[in-house]
Amino acid sequence: MTRLPWQAVACAAALTACEQLPGRPVGTDPATAPATVAKFDELYGANCAGCHGADGRHGAAQSLNDPAYLAIESDSALHSVTANGVSGTLMPAFSRNAGGTLSDAEVTAIVHGIRTTWGKGDAAAGAPTLSTTESGDATAGAQAYATFCAGCHGPSGHGGSVTDASYLALVSDQWLRTVIIVGRPELGMPDWRGDVPGRPLTDREIADIVAWLATHRVPFPGQPYRPQS
Repeated sequence: MTRLPWQAVACAAALTACEQLPGRPVGTDPATAPATVAKFDELYGANCAGCHGADGRHGAAQSLNDPAYLAIESDSALHSVTANGVSGTLMPAFSRNAGGTLSDAEVTAIVHGIRTTWGKGDAAAGAPTLSTTESGDATAGAQAYATFCAGCHGPSGHGGSVTDASYLALVSDQWLRTVIIVGRPELGMPDWRGDVPGRPLTDREIADIVAWLATHRVPFPGQPYRPQS
């Protein structure tokens, strides 16, 4: 019987031990197997509810329990945002490929769950597009704001603090456009069709209002010192 050198025996033992390390996937990684993807409520609760609200509402971020928003936003866009995050905002990437912790199957399960739980396909017929590269006109935006927004937010935007510099420092122009279009139903804010009965906002008017709101941003928001007179 031929004896193996002790170095070979030790190496084989080490390799066997590595295959049995705690947490090492055996065969198919169960986190990516479609049949074992966690339920939507578990995935959503662990990854999304902190910002978007436990029931998709009343969170600091965009309401996902909003049929109008879901009717406008595509599955591919929801998947991309969930997987890759949104640059320049507090929305992080959740996909493993982008530095997150979720498999592609788990991201898909979240998107599918949001759509089937809260979506309603005909909730936003004729809606403007959520994203645009068109620049608005702030002067025209002031007039559009007075017509469509001042009734709730006040002539200067102090109602709801939509012109507050600290608020505007935290949100992007895209957020402002999205909120104007889909509203904040949990807060009683109507979508683009409900500000003036029978007179929905046009794509151009929305861009102009966003441009006007953006003029209220300041270089150092929240600075506690009064201007010197």
